[in-house]
Amino acid sequence: MSQTQLPQPHPTGARYEALLEVAESIASHRQLSTLFADLSRCLRRLVSFDFISLTLLDAKANVFRLHILQTDREVVGDRPADTPFDESPTGEALRTRRPYYVRQVSEASQFPILENLLRANGVQSYCVLPLVTAQHDLGGLSFGAVQASAYSDEDIEFMQHVARQVAVAVDNALNHEAARAYEDELKRERDRLSALLEINNAVVTCLSPKPLFHAISASLRRTFGLDYASLLIYEAGIGALRLQTADLPRGAGAIREDAIVPLDDTVAGYVFRTRQGRVFSLQEAAAISQSTGEIMGREGLHSICCVPLVSHGNALGTLNLGSRRESFFTDGDLQFFLQAADQVAIALENALSFQRIEELNARLAEEKVYLEDEIRTDNRFEEIVGQSRVLKAVLKQVETVAPTDSTVLVYGETGTGKELLARAIHELSSRRQGTFVKLNCAAIPTGLLESEMFGHEKGAFTGAIAQRIGRFELADRGTMFLDEVGDIPLELHTKLLRVLQEREFERLGSSRTIKTDARLVAATNRNLETLVEERQFRADLYYRINVFPITVPPLRERPEDIPLLVRYFVQQFARRMSRRITNIPADAMQALTRYQWPGNIRELQNFIERAVILSPGPTLQAPVRELKGPKTAPSSSAVTLADAESEAIQRALRESGGRVGGPEGAAARLGMKRTTLQAKMRKLGIEAKG
Repeated sequence: MSQTQLPQPHPTGARYEALLEVAESIASHRQLSTLFADLSRCLRRLVSFDFISLTLLDAKANVFRLHILQTDREVVGDRPADTPFDESPTGEALRTRRPYYVRQVSEASQFPILENLLRANGVQSYCVLPLVTAQHDLGGLSFGAVQASAYSDEDIEFMQHVARQVAVAVDNALNHEAARAYEDELKRERDRLSALLEINNAVVTCLSPKPLFHAISASLRRTFGLDYASLLIYEAGIGALRLQTADLPRGAGAIREDAIVPLDDTVAGYVFRTRQGRVFSLQEAAAISQSTGEIMGREGLHSICCVPLVSHGNALGTLNLGSRRESFFTDGDLQFFLQAADQVAIALENALSFQRIEELNARLAEEKVYLEDEIRTDNRFEEIVGQSRVLKAVLKQVETVAPTDSTVLVYGETGTGKELLARAIHELSSRRQGTFVKLNCAAIPTGLLESEMFGHEKGAFTGAIAQRIGRFELADRGTMFLDEVGDIPLELHTKLLRVLQEREFERLGSSRTIKTDARLVAATNRNLETLVEERQFRADLYYRINVFPITVPPLRERPEDIPLLVRYFVQQFARRMSRRITNIPADAMQALTRYQWPGNIRELQNFIERAVILSPGPTLQAPVRELKGPKTAPSSSAVTLADAESEAIQRALRESGGRVGGPEGAAARLGMKRTTLQAKMRKLGIEAKG
């Protein structure tokens, strides 16, 4: 071990300059750790030491704790966590208000806890200076060296001056920390009061359990940083709790909504029966309920707080909160959740009563208008309504191409829902986390289309007052939807082709090449092959975007979807206009089904919106007389219905080669059972041929 070289004596002026530097350092540092690093650097020029440390007094426990240790040497042995007052040289320095200096550690024995550690690290002499202010005994400033008798009286006197300034800095820092802790406590109290106010607002405004829970859960997660929340409601019919709704991001699937939770052998059942809120660790929960412990373990939850929901003496269920951190909930948290549970219980009781009233009213309604499960052909296409065979075939194509990164070209008349299909392709692809960017090429002037696609730099053209990011750049790692791609001018075809093939482009007014990984989905209502023949569309661009063509059928080719779309739009617009429409007259539905809808779904949507506006009561007042022309059925509904059915059946028989049953038969094409179609044919006098 190398011996510490004692510094040469320093003039008094130099030491006072060092004191000024110490004062400036104290003024510029709020954190004690950074202060000591700077202090160590400053003092080493004047006093030789191998370590310098700060020990603070815990007056309540009457012990000293090592707060900061600055040394360039590797410390041997374990540092004591707490040292009793009478067993520390810092206590002696505070008691006498004088420095405690040991010239030869090997001969010292008064404070063995510290001195054994110093001997193990080769320290031969050390000095402890008391840190005191007019109001507090703070602790001690210690420094030592590997050489015996390393410090003169002048060194110790100088360090006493330093200690007086350090005492002020420590006192200020501790006061600052106490003030910040008080501010944090005030902030926590304010956040809790704000959360309680949000819960009270939810109690007033939410009339069903799920919206009530979502409002409460959002507030509690934001305030407490929870990882899990759920609402269990007691059902007397099954004598158990049912998981009404749960909020568990990144869950493993062990906790599922609508699950049945028995009262026996579960933590929630225990709290429900005892009507006493409680905080459980993972081990405590497993001791009460092995099944609950296993579920918590699978979900990584280490702390659970469960409180009962009791209103007017009736236990309604439990509110359950969880964290993936151990010992997360405090007693204060539990008291707050119990207070919040009282409000939630009242709201839950009101919500359940309102729900029962709604169920009774629904039974009396002439016809419930709702979106049935079969409105959507598959849960993966939530925005696409329909059950027809032709639509299912299109959706099957979407499912096939979506997981790939291939370019898709969607053909279809105006208003058939080409954008919805493009969105479905995006949502079913691996790019669904990216951005879906759309651009209608026919809605933007030709001179601005290039800027919209690829962006421009400031000053690239008149009016370009700032840099602009193009749509292809925004769609990086996402999907770019070009609607009405047949209207793109020829002069942009080359640049668009380069983006598709090389995945790079330059902004207008820039020479810097930008890379993009955007998938293209294009759509058009024009015949691109004809445009290619007429030299209005580049053949190489056509072949590049026509990788996987999909044709969206017009509404007239899937009339069986019209009733589903009508009900969907009626409910959508009624909810938006705060109206309740429960009945759609049969004659109106027949007229809507027979009409050919040249504007397709968009025309139907606008027509239904107008009908909802014109309907003051629960019955839809559809202005079917507006559906004029040869595409509208005659007024004699009975004759027209029979004629329409006969024509549809005969057309289906022709298309199926006279077959009634089977996957390609007329019944399947019409979306009917074979026996139902045969009965219709007998009634209408139609014979199957072939």
